[in-house]
Amino acid sequence: MSDFIENEEFEEEDENYITLTDDDGNEVSFEVIGEVEYQERYFAVLLPFDEDDDGVVILEIMPSDDENGEFLSIDDDKLLYEVFDKFKSEYDGEYEFE
Repeated sequence: MSDFIENEEFEEEDENYITLTDDDGNEVSFEVIGEVEYQERYFAVLLPFDEDDDGVVILEIMPSDDENGEFLSIDDDKLLYEVFDKFKSEYDGEYEFE
């Protein structure tokens, strides 16, 4: 899990793929592998296209004035693990987890 992405908007290339722009202006592409509702908040579970990164990125989906919404990083490690545990529970059988 990573927290390097903050306050970015995304361009929808395909409904399962997005490109986000980080605070430094770098574009990072992801596959959206799931969405989770947890404690009345919504989160996206993303798999980076970077082959060197074997983890997932979890970002909170925040509503905004535009149709795409906004993704925010999560600084609370406990919340990250709770969301990831819920994701694993909801997507059991679709993915293999270590």
